[in-house]
Amino acid sequence: MQDELKKERKYLSKSLGVLIKNLRESKGKSINLISNDIELSKSVWADLEKGLNDPQFSTLWRISEALDLPLSEIILTLEIEIPEGWGFLIKDSYSH
Repeated sequence: MQDELKKERKYLSKSLGVLIKNLRESKGKSINLISNDIELSKSVWADLEKGLNDPQFSTLWRISEALDLPLSEIILTLEIEIPEGWGFLIKDSYSH
């Protein structure tokens, strides 16, 4: 059970990282510029984009501010991009 939870958490972090990277690039902001905006090191930001870190809620809020987007928009976009049936508790058939 713990291994499955780790796998799903890693999948969510990776999906969020890809989304954050795409949003940052669509805004034309470099990692250097945006990480300075929210006082987050470039390496931590890069790790987030790679899905290596699971950000705290407050960090995710700061990221949304740096991207000039409401946090709700980031969450909704993430929900849309994640396969139907994905979740930590309920397992339907999906692949990722």
